[in-house]
Amino acid sequence: MYKLLGVLMASFAFTGVLAIPFIGLLYKIKFRYRLARSTKREGARLSDLHKDKAGTPTGGGILIVTAAILFALLFYLVTKFQINWTAVVLFVTMVLFAGLGLLDDARKMIRIRGRRIRALPRLPKLILQITCGLVVAFLLYDKLGLHTLTVPLFSQVFDLAPLDLGVLYIPFAAFVVISSSNAFNITDGLDGLATGLLLIALSAFWVLAGNSVFAGDVTLFIAVIMGSLLAFLYFNIFPARLFMGDTGSLALGAMLAVLALVVDQVLVLPIIGGMFVIELLSSFLQIASKRLRDGKRLFDIAPLHFHFQARGWDETKVTMRFWLFGAMLAFLGIFISIFGK
Repeated sequence: MYKLLGVLMASFAFTGVLAIPFIGLLYKIKFRYRLARSTKREGARLSDLHKDKAGTPTGGGILIVTAAILFALLFYLVTKFQINWTAVVLFVTMVLFAGLGLLDDARKMIRIRGRRIRALPRLPKLILQITCGLVVAFLLYDKLGLHTLTVPLFSQVFDLAPLDLGVLYIPFAAFVVISSSNAFNITDGLDGLATGLLLIALSAFWVLAGNSVFAGDVTLFIAVIMGSLLAFLYFNIFPARLFMGDTGSLALGAMLAVLALVVDQVLVLPIIGGMFVIELLSSFLQIASKRLRDGKRLFDIAPLHFHFQARGWDETKVTMRFWLFGAMLAFLGIFISIFGK
């Protein structure tokens, strides 16, 4: 354990050293957050709430992913640890979804002939997400041999063996990875919110990973990622000097799902990552309400964190309350997983 804590602190220092020149680079290339122009009521209200955030660098995900992968590779090179398929799958997940997020971020920032390109349209983005998700799911199935699910509580009460999904594990895993990626992306809307919730969730999976056959690589990867996230959080806490962007949010959300799948704790992921699920559901419910109820909304603005902000809550109040509930859900998930076997 103490070695992993050392890895975490070294990763924190490594990312922190890179952060200052990286933020300067983002300013130089004008990779900054810009308010979306919208004539719709929700969009206009959101722009008004976040007008002070305009101009903040938004490539923090590049820093997190790059620093974490570089540090992990350096660790493998200078220690007796060998890169295996567990590490490869985690690296591939980060790179694929970070690449997709970077494409989306770059389209929002780059100007061609003086005109800014819009973000990726929904359908092409979804197709790319499905493709990335299926690649990762196939690697989990084919290279790591994952095809079963342990059902907490029910396995003990009804003496159920793990569910063997066979080849159907691939579409199931792809769905989990894509859903987690989008849920995290939606949650990343307030300073420090998504990063803090992810640190809480990763801490929970660190506890649960101990009994997994992949524990060594998984806990090492969690330590590296948490170190990078803590360094990023220093600059992302209100008032943020650096945003994550889609590059980080899509990659980290997918990575969280893969960790849960690898340690066979995916069925407690919706509990440990419960705040991400709530945020995703609030967006879906808002869309459904407007379509089915002649434009009537359930929330002032979706997802849920914007609703509370629109109701007059301070941004830090929303963030802290969400962190608190995220921590309690993580404890609940750990309890169900440990005592439900």
